[in-house]
Amino acid sequence: MIIVHHLNHSRSQRILWFLEELGVPYQVQRYERDPQTLLAPAALKKIHPLGKSPVIVDGDLTLAESGAIIEYLQEAYDAQGMFMPTDFHARQQYRYWLHYAEGSLMPLLVMKLVFSRLGQPPIPWLLRPVAGAIGKGVQREYLDKQIAPHCEYLEQHLNKGSWFVGNDFSAADIQMSFPLEAMAARGALDNCPKLRGFLQRIHARPAYQRALEQGGPYDLLS
Repeated sequence: MIIVHHLNHSRSQRILWFLEELGVPYQVQRYERDPQTLLAPAALKKIHPLGKSPVIVDGDLTLAESGAIIEYLQEAYDAQGMFMPTDFHARQQYRYWLHYAEGSLMPLLVMKLVFSRLGQPPIPWLLRPVAGAIGKGVQREYLDKQIAPHCEYLEQHLNKGSWFVGNDFSAADIQMSFPLEAMAARGALDNCPKLRGFLQRIHARPAYQRALEQGGPYDLLS
């Protein structure tokens, strides 16, 4: 049976969701973030040297990285090809979104999270006002200006279809869910009705809701 090493409030929620869509039995091994640093516990390093989540163990295979895990699960367990397009050109779009989510979009969102916390512990209290001001400045003058074109790009793309690869739901939509939920939680999608509609559609999927029950609290939705 597949074991998912699942960190709360993290990318690994996508893996639980995809397994629910696939109908593949799995077991969840839960880990909790440090409430102050938000970092994963050291126990995850026993599973993978980098101590990150998600990680799955399937027999003698241990695999990290959301995109790699999703590609593996699709190849290994999606015998009917329900979650990857069969058309050659659509398949290239599918592959693009699998990589775009973490390669282009998430680094900016992670940076925004880091700079938003510069005025908080563990920064020494004497430095917090200055650090907080620097963090706000970097967000306002650099990160927000970098993220805005992505919002416009994605919003325009969804004018072409209901999902990221045309009108058929695929694993690319699962991969794109996490950065879009992170953006929505921070108000970045307030003027993006297509992207908000995308989130409403994924949240209504029964497999998504079952995955939430398995994974526990998921603060990106609040």
